[in-house]
Amino acid sequence: MLNKNLLKREAQDFINSNLKSNLTRLILKGSPFQDISIQELVGQIKSKNKAELKLPIWFKTSNLIFPPEINLSQSSSEITADHKAKLVSGENLLDLTGGMGVDTLAFAEKLKVVNCELNEGLSALTQHNLNQFHPQNPIDFHCGDGLGFLRKREGKFDWIYADPSRRDNSGNRVFRLKECQPNILENLDLIFSKTKNILLKTSPLLDISQGLQELQNCTELHIVAVKGEVKELLWLLKKDFSDDKFPIKTTHYNTYSTDFFEADFFGESQKQIKFSEVQKYLYEPNPAIMKSGLFNSLSQSFGLKKLAQNTHLFTSEKLVEFPGRRFQVKSVENYQKKKFKKSGLTKANISTRNFPMTVQQLRKLSKLKDGGGDYLFFITDASRKRLMLITEKV
Repeated sequence: MLNKNLLKREAQDFINSNLKSNLTRLILKGSPFQDISIQELVGQIKSKNKAELKLPIWFKTSNLIFPPEINLSQSSSEITADHKAKLVSGENLLDLTGGMGVDTLAFAEKLKVVNCELNEGLSALTQHNLNQFHPQNPIDFHCGDGLGFLRKREGKFDWIYADPSRRDNSGNRVFRLKECQPNILENLDLIFSKTKNILLKTSPLLDISQGLQELQNCTELHIVAVKGEVKELLWLLKKDFSDDKFPIKTTHYNTYSTDFFEADFFGESQKQIKFSEVQKYLYEPNPAIMKSGLFNSLSQSFGLKKLAQNTHLFTSEKLVEFPGRRFQVKSVENYQKKKFKKSGLTKANISTRNFPMTVQQLRKLSKLKDGGGDYLFFITDASRKRLMLITEKV
């Protein structure tokens, strides 16, 4: 995996000058270098292109050799890595599942880090790459099984971080804790024997209630979304911790702003929520809040009413600040195919909430092009009426 000939200036120039090239044609031409295959060059081009948005600082940094695309797909983004680094403190941290080192690098700006990576080639590659960034604190690289290293290591860490692989032996995606590698559930006692604090990253697909049942000593959960998509669930575990509260802290990183919202997961069911017909303004929670399920807390915090129990949209007569998208309602129509077709619109953004048809079916029926300034919401309200809401962003 680590062909240092890729670091030669002429090879780097070739990679950078072909980032937008047709790769099929490039492969047919073959490699212009005797010591680098065309497959290696194309692999670097693919991975670097993938890093441009996810890892913009890495993309701009010279003398890096990028790992295969699959490692980039499984790695944190720079945004989420920086988020994790804000959650830890102390003198040292063990990154149990180092990977390509995006999280390790972020942690190393705050404390000393030991990076464990089982794959020998990836470990060597990560060590080379991270050294190019000259982090604030030293990083100790260990090639081998992180749990095995932990069993032999004397002393303790202030934090242990784990991001178990979410692929099985056949390469299929998994998300349940017991299916991930390493199996953190089976090794919690071992990990807690070496630290008081665990930071665990899991799939966004993991059910929050299931995670709480399976994990010990959860102090809080961070749900991190970036530009409309939930990326990570971050579980903070503390040795011998117990409490009757479990705060869920949601963060949504938009292009120009960041939304925060938090509430107690155990207190959610005790909060009352009011329902209403559609009023002047409509509110759509951001994806992190949607994942949290903290709708009652959200309604109380912002003084909003909900359209229906399973229609996770909110409404008000007066416009309020809100961690999500806000719309002004232009029209409320009972859903009928004829009215739909006679709306006069030629282009619109379509969403559904608790509605029996998909966006694709509605778009095919309406023949509306995607985009424009109008936003159509197809919903079922509290009285089980099917409605079409024509709105525009505020």
